[in-house]
Amino acid sequence: MRIAFVEIQNFRKLKACRVEIAEEETIFVGANNSGKTSAMDALILFLKHSRRKSFATTDFTLSNWSSLDEFGAQWVAAAEDDEPDLAVDALLHLLPTIDVWLTAEEKDLHHLAHLLPTLDWTPAELLGVRLVFAPKNMEQLYKDFRSVYKSARAAESASKKADSPLSLWPSSMRDFLDRQLHSQFEVQSYILDPAQCQAPEKGAAKPQPLPADSDPLKKDPFEGLIKIDVITAQRGFSDPKTEDDSHSGFASLSTQLCRYFSKHLNPSEAPDASDIEALEAIEAAKTVFNEKLKTSFEPAVGELEGLNYPGFSDPRISITSKIDPRDSLDHETAVQFDLPGADSLSLPEKYNGLGYQNLISMVFNLIRFRDEWMRVGKAAKEQDTKDAAIEPLHVVLVEEPEAHLHAQVQQVFIKKAYKVLRNHTSLADSSFNTQMIVSTHSSNIAHELDFSCLRYFRREPATKKGETPTATVINLSHTFGGHDETSRFATRYLRTTHCDLFFADAAILVEGSAERMLMPHFVRTKFPKLDQSYISILEIGGAHAHRLKPLLDTLGLLSLVVTDLDSIQPTGTAKARPERGKGYRTGNTTLKEWVPERESLDDLLDLPDDEKQTSDGLVRVAYQCPITLEYKDSEGEGEAIPYTFEDSLAFTNLALFRGCADPVGLLKKLQAALGKDTLERASSEMFASLEKGSKAEMALELLYLNEPDQVEPPDYISDGLKWLDGALDARKVDAIKSEADEVNDD
Repeated sequence: MRIAFVEIQNFRKLKACRVEIAEEETIFVGANNSGKTSAMDALILFLKHSRRKSFATTDFTLSNWSSLDEFGAQWVAAAEDDEPDLAVDALLHLLPTIDVWLTAEEKDLHHLAHLLPTLDWTPAELLGVRLVFAPKNMEQLYKDFRSVYKSARAAESASKKADSPLSLWPSSMRDFLDRQLHSQFEVQSYILDPAQCQAPEKGAAKPQPLPADSDPLKKDPFEGLIKIDVITAQRGFSDPKTEDDSHSGFASLSTQLCRYFSKHLNPSEAPDASDIEALEAIEAAKTVFNEKLKTSFEPAVGELEGLNYPGFSDPRISITSKIDPRDSLDHETAVQFDLPGADSLSLPEKYNGLGYQNLISMVFNLIRFRDEWMRVGKAAKEQDTKDAAIEPLHVVLVEEPEAHLHAQVQQVFIKKAYKVLRNHTSLADSSFNTQMIVSTHSSNIAHELDFSCLRYFRREPATKKGETPTATVINLSHTFGGHDETSRFATRYLRTTHCDLFFADAAILVEGSAERMLMPHFVRTKFPKLDQSYISILEIGGAHAHRLKPLLDTLGLLSLVVTDLDSIQPTGTAKARPERGKGYRTGNTTLKEWVPERESLDDLLDLPDDEKQTSDGLVRVAYQCPITLEYKDSEGEGEAIPYTFEDSLAFTNLALFRGCADPVGLLKKLQAALGKDTLERASSEMFASLEKGSKAEMALELLYLNEPDQVEPPDYISDGLKWLDGALDARKVDAIKSEADEVNDD
């Protein structure tokens, strides 16, 4: 038995999305605020029974509150003898919900009998359960809200200060539930019909409606089926100087060891033959210590007896000790770290590095989760578990394991974590399955696993007034599942770039090393708002940029492709210096086959900006455009058509290039070309010099000889960055406007 996928509705920005769960490891990736944490929290709050009290009104999708408040307003406006329809069905499409779909085999049926939708169900079908955070009793909610709302309004009316800005609680249904949520709401569960399970449409899940006569299940549907364990993101390791770390959300290793000892190893609990020797040693130590206590306290007790206490009929004072094995581990220095090369020197756990503390604590947590599931040691004899069957499925949720870990250790952890969870002899039996789900912001973690494990959370802007931005989830195994040349290239390329694309707000694809070096300076010095976003700058040749098209389309990522004209002769593939009216073409596959899908050089040179982007407005191309400049005072204005980034940069920064002192390499050649007497000769000389010389060296030399803010980006790059700046800004404004509208609606 495994979870095949979950469909989350109305939970924060996850309006309706499907998240497919891999058989072993699933990694949630995506840019900041894309919904990864929301998905993890939904899984935790719905599936971990002890965490359900953490539900809050902020977990409802924000745009749904206007509709929920309308229900409250209708209830208040209803006449005393005209009770409105109080069926919970009317609210279900607005409430936080998660549908859990399971795959199962014949051998699992004895666990799953209570979840079968019909007696005709077969293992070829899925099993579905809906968990919804819904009112316990709609009629009681109606009465309670209506009563306190009317009382508050009556009190306001009775106030002598008619113009008082004070608004008594509750002012709306949202305001009422901010205080009364858990007294009015609970998680309810329903059986779903596999025949009505639909595939997502344009990334949005299509959950089935519940029949009007559906009754919730009487008990937790996953009790005895799924064991849920969580490692949260807030691990809060304390500073060595901090004495009290009781606030920490993540126990120290010594605390974890003590808990593990108590549950699995304590010889005092349900002792067997192997514990007798340890218990005899403890009892002998207790006897010796008690005798020592009696001798040591005898003078003090004698003084008390000298005060005529105890009296003739009073009990005498005796002192005895209690030795509990758990106490031996329950102290700050229970765990020590020996210093290498110094056998007698060690430091307490708190003085070890945070990264090491984090790694060993997370791994030990995984060990503890596994052994609790498998009932290792004393846990098998505990009264509340010894007669209960082991759950067939273990789901472990890990939030942001990269906290405090450097890159190499992040990779070690994610490679080993699932193996640790399966490292038990009983788990060789396939009747017990483990699924690990990890959310991360780390490209190192995403890089380490197969891309079929990745689930990309794609931000979707609001489409109309009153809505908020939402998220859809992309199963990247579909994107990388093929074995054609394009998918192979994308996979290999991302392996070398550590998957930055999966966490970026936008991407800039550049042609070569010189652009890769100078682009961050252009962004930082000329586009401060753009510099505040997470931009992934990827160096990829023009012959291959188009191969990332399927991936960028899938991610829905704003992308600027900075490439070269690569002009060639009318026939063949021989290079040609760009000139108008000669029938030249571009040899650049990106320009020919992706955007703008033009081959004629004359067409490309005169193409308006709005035709340099895809129809969905997500990808724009930037390539060399004609530059009008005054090459020499005596010559007047002329037009230069650059061939690549380097000569375009030189024509844009004439004075800077001519003024460089002691240039070397390509920079020296470009400077020499700019010394020619005419613009035509300078262009020809530059075109010839581009064939030789290191372009990366030229960029480094230019930055070494000048301050970065002195270098002006060529117009085609500047125009492309302006487009990207505006497109990112529009997405941010869209979200802000939507939230403001929602506040006004409330």
